Amino acid sequence: MSLRLSTVILPVDRWHEGGRAKWQRAEELGFHAAYTYDHLSWRSFRDGPWFGALPTLTAAATATDRLRLGTLVTSPNFRHPVTLAKELISLDDISGGRVTLGIGAGGNGFDATALGQKAWTPKERADRFGEFVPLLDRLLTEGAVSQKGDFYTAEEARNLPGCVQRPRLPFAVAATGPRGLKLAAKYGQAWVTTGDPKLYEEGTPEQSVEALRGQIERLGKACSEADRDVADLDKILLHGFTPDRNRPLESVDAFVDFAGRHRDLGFTEIVVHWPIPDSGFAADLAVFERIATQVLKQLS
Repeated sequence: MSLRLSTVILPVDRWHEGGRAKWQRAEELGFHAAYTYDHLSWRSFRDGPWFGALPTLTAAATATDRLRLGTLVTSPNFRHPVTLAKELISLDDISGGRVTLGIGAGGNGFDATALGQKAWTPKERADRFGEFVPLLDRLLTEGAVSQKGDFYTAEEARNLPGCVQRPRLPFAVAATGPRGLKLAAKYGQAWVTTGDPKLYEEGTPEQSVEALRGQIERLGKACSEADRDVADLDKILLHGFTPDRNRPLESVDAFVDFAGRHRDLGFTEIVVHWPIPDSGFAADLAVFERIATQVLKQLS
């Protein structure tokens, strides 16, 4: 089974003070895709620089030629399907059809209350996500959409000429629960996971592998119920949130072992964070670049 290697570049650098260079270097190193987080701020980075995801991706689209671009992930926390669809169609056009939308239900972090609302419960997030994704799918595939929902309304929303990618740009749906997995099975071209968060602090890499195996099995069941072959979906692992943490980035051999174990589970893409000094994503940049250029050769 083939495996792709991608990276996440967090939007913490001014574009003309290192931001542009990272995206261009990602293309030079041969990464399949470069993603960024779609948050208003995030965890330990809240009190430092943090730029908007879609403007950053637009700039990256003009600074690169081949690299796929995307979000990991966008959520309903501060997005509306109507305005998001317009921005995505524009980004897909500017990039020449190189955009993937990573999309999830969101969480209870800073984004959840930034617009003045109370943080939604897990059920409320799932309810909104269940309406958000189908409406966004319509907005990206139909020229004019009217729909009144419990949470989101579109009134003659026009999105001509539509996406460069047909019938629309791909969705990579982040999900582990039954409702999210059903959305991934019905609307996703890919599925995204970070592993089982309950294992991050005290679990073992072996327990993590078994948890991921279970997630893939549940995805397969959701696909079967949707009359779809689970093999049709790419399976993306966002590295850095399993018990291995950053250890796989300590050497090429360590990452080959990590990647091989997860490829054997059925993952088709592994995404690693671009190193950020003095953070949870700190890593040796020289080793990181060797991993980018050597791992796929060793796994082929």
